[in-house]
This record gives sequence, C-alpha cells and structure tokens, in this order.
Amino acid sequence: MAVARRAAVVGKPIAHSLSPVIHNAGYAAAGLAGWSYTRLECAEAELPALVAGLGPEWAGLSVTMPGKEAALALAAAASPVATAVGAANTLVRRPDGTWYADNTDVAGMVEVLTGAGVRPDATVTVLGAGGTARAAVAAAARLRARAVTVVARRVQAVDDLRPVAGAVGVPLAGAPWDDAAGQATADVVISTVPKGVADPLAGSVAWRPATVFFDALYDPWPTPLAAAARAAGCRIVSGLDLLLAQAVGQFEQFTGVPAPRAAMAAALAGARGD
Repeated sequence: MAVARRAAVVGKPIAHSLSPVIHNAGYAAAGLAGWSYTRLECAEAELPALVAGLGPEWAGLSVTMPGKEAALALAAAASPVATAVGAANTLVRRPDGTWYADNTDVAGMVEVLTGAGVRPDATVTVLGAGGTARAAVAAAARLRARAVTVVARRVQAVDDLRPVAGAVGVPLAGAPWDDAAGQATADVVISTVPKGVADPLAGSVAWRPATVFFDALYDPWPTPLAAAARAAGCRIVSGLDLLLAQAVGQFEQFTGVPAPRAAMAAALAGARGD
C-alpha cells in the first residue's frame, strides 16, 4: 500500500484556486499513488497555527494571498530569493520536521517571460506595488533588465519595494499611477494589480508591437488591457502561464520527482475549458 502524502494550497479566499487540478493531475501522471492535494482556507494570522498542527504526512504547502509574508516568517530556513523578496509561496517539509520556504513565483515569471522572447537589457514597467510586484522585480533582475519602473497609486508602496530591488541588484524608479499609460512603452509591461484596476488603461495605452505584456490575472481572461495589447500585436503572457510554471517548481520540491508538465498543463486547460 502506498504511503499517504498530502499537500495543499492555503489562502483566503481559496475556493477558486486551480492548484489542486494541476498538482493532482501531476501525481496521477507521475504514478504517485497515495498523494493528494487540496485547498485549505486560512487567513494570514491563522497560518502559523495551521502549519504547526500538520502531521508528518504533509509534504508541502502552496501559499497564496494573504499569507506569503507569514509563510516566510514561520520557516526555519529559506531560499535566497524568498529572503530577498520578503515573501514565500512555497513551504516544503524537511526530514527533521521543520519547514523550508521558497518563492517559485520568481522562477515562474522568468520562465514565462523568457518563453515570450524577453532578453537581457530590457526595460520593465511593473503596474502595482504589492506582493506580486515583489516577485516581478526579482524576476526582472534575473532577466538582467536594464531598469525597472514601478507604477503605483501610493508613493510609499514604491519605497517599500526599494529594499527588494537593492537585494536583487536592479535599478528601480517609481512613477505615479496617472502616468501608467506613458510607462507602458517599456519592452516588458507586467500588471500585478487586482481585477479591474488596470481596465481604464485599455483605451489610453499606445502599445508598441515589440512589447511583451504579462498580466498576472487569469479570471476573467483576457482582461481589457491584455485584449488591447494583443490587438496591437504585443506578445501576451497570462496568469495561467505563471500558475502552471510556479506549480511545476512546487511539485518537484514537494515530491522530489520531475514534474509531468504536459499532463499538468492539459489538466489546467481542461479545467478552464481552453
């Protein structure tokens, strides 16, 4: 009989998460009998107690909003990228029972942006300055971007990202939200804002066809801004692309075996009706 191993995605709200679809398809394709992956609704303040109560059968957790900073704080050790970003989307159970924190969002962003043709020395504009923007700044550094401009509704939010930029070694400038359309002339534009926030920009951005636009959202899809960028000839990357890429990294850390990416991608596409 296979030994039962468990993993889950934690956050609040969590009912919409497609992570179980991706991971469970991976377990089936990899022949990992006894493995299961589910959802656990958990607010940020509740995360330490939830993690402390997990039994030895738990191999790992995927952490979504709002618990990424709390996940980093409760781990006994963390990857350099999670430490630099100040947030973890991945908790891996180590043999001694302690937890290791990582941030696979960064590697996932690098993968999908490289696949879209982003090359070193690009200029990058990040819309928004929250948790996903932290990962975007770190990804820009790994892509060897020439400069990063963060467009935010609050000046203080940009200042909060400066330690991240310093830790990963990328030049960072800030711009007010009123100038968001003007900043979209960069080689790469990454939108990390919540649903609806960037919609008014769809009619005001003068897109360059050479720009790569990555919208971290995937529901609804396409967003008005992504549809406008696509109509202008831009290469588009969606939040679904990132969801798959970061899940592949988590799967391999949880299980210790190569991720069956094709099966995981097919399950995600099927769940979305794509």
